[in-house]
Amino acid sequence: MKQSRYKAAYAILGVLTLALLTVNICSGSVRIPVPEVLKICSGKNADAVFADIVVRIRFPRALAAAVLGGALALSGYLLQTFFHNPIAGPFILGISSGAKLVVALVMVTALEHAVQVSSVAMIAAAFLGAMISMGFVLLMSRVMEQMSMLIVSGVMIGYICTAVTDFIVTFADDADIVNLHNWSKGSFSGISWENVAVMSMVTAVTFFGVFLMSKPISAYQMGESYARNMGLNVRLFRVLLVLLSSILSACVTAFAGPVSFVGIAVPHLVKRLFRTAKPICMIPGCFLGGAVFCLFCDLLARVMFAPTELSISTVTAIFGAPVVIVIMVRRRKERGQI
Repeated sequence: MKQSRYKAAYAILGVLTLALLTVNICSGSVRIPVPEVLKICSGKNADAVFADIVVRIRFPRALAAAVLGGALALSGYLLQTFFHNPIAGPFILGISSGAKLVVALVMVTALEHAVQVSSVAMIAAAFLGAMISMGFVLLMSRVMEQMSMLIVSGVMIGYICTAVTDFIVTFADDADIVNLHNWSKGSFSGISWENVAVMSMVTAVTFFGVFLMSKPISAYQMGESYARNMGLNVRLFRVLLVLLSSILSACVTAFAGPVSFVGIAVPHLVKRLFRTAKPICMIPGCFLGGAVFCLFCDLLARVMFAPTELSISTVTAIFGAPVVIVIMVRRRKERGQI
């Protein structure tokens, strides 16, 4: 029975991912029929304008939304496992904001000196910022016993990083600073095939590493004492969780800027869909769920008020924030506080 449910859940997520990829490619200010998209993908003679739009703009953007959405959801799942808290996530804890700050510094410096920044350098800068923010959060976790206060401290770190980033972006002198401003608000626009290749490689390697940790994660979810009794090196395990979650969130921030609430909401929605917390099911489920969530939100961001495009975080917050509220209300009910 459980196996049938898992298969059905994966089938639903897989079909939704493919359907939303197709809709994202076809929809926009210029509507492209599905037969034309099939011609373009198969290499047959197709309309040159349609082919240019699909190949250069929409296809890489849709793939980026799927890959980065999956990475962000998986990063949130790892952080929730690490802190044993259902509302821990890269955006809430300020990790995305720290990554954004360092990337903004690198981008502004590169623009001022007319230097082209590679995708790898962007990810490295974002990873450095993510690790700095995570370091502050971990230091606060040693001082504060209450997890709620830790979340508040993470939010404050995020606000500080965001304020500094906005200051840098506002006073930077460069004609291309408009693109930096759009990136700082969160967007999947402007993604190239080179970017897609780099983010896919980084995400795939990290995903494989996380999947190999399914059994240790399962033991850790039962409690640190249980994990130690099972022979797990908890200290090393926690370090790996931090590194892997930081790499995933850094990859997202480097290419799309900060994207809110995906890392918190998607793991809970996936858990409800599968009705299990088993890591071996949740890890691929979270990735597919994140892809579906971000493809859907990016579609709305592009077409809802076309030709004006919303930032991706605006749309993800609309759908993700209510999920967080429901989570907190349910937790209080379970503890008998209301």
